[in-house]
Amino acid sequence: MTSEANRQLGRAPRLTLVALALGVAGCSTVEIGSAFDARVFQTNVQRGVTTRTQVQAWLGTPKGKGVSVDTSGERYEEWSYYHGEGQLPRMTDAQFTILQIKFDSAGIVRGYNWSAKP
Repeated sequence: MTSEANRQLGRAPRLTLVALALGVAGCSTVEIGSAFDARVFQTNVQRGVTTRTQVQAWLGTPKGKGVSVDTSGERYEEWSYYHGEGQLPRMTDAQFTILQIKFDSAGIVRGYNWSAKP
């Protein structure tokens, strides 16, 4: 066998592994964020009463924290919880849940919104 033929044979296993890896990745499930139980929040939350400590006990540490300013100029601390998963490459079966909670300066829930794709 020539040295060129040996080189070509040496590439075959590497190319097979690359093709296999791409094929597996094409069927992989992707997950972002962390699963949380929005029903626990929805069942227990009381606007104007529930505290940050209670929310964190129910849902864990938020995935994001930021600031929200309403149209009157009032500022709120905003926590975000999110979870999504689906199968690559198209993600047509993807499931997403997003929860955003607004706290006043005393750490009391003043508002929230959540959405989910069944």
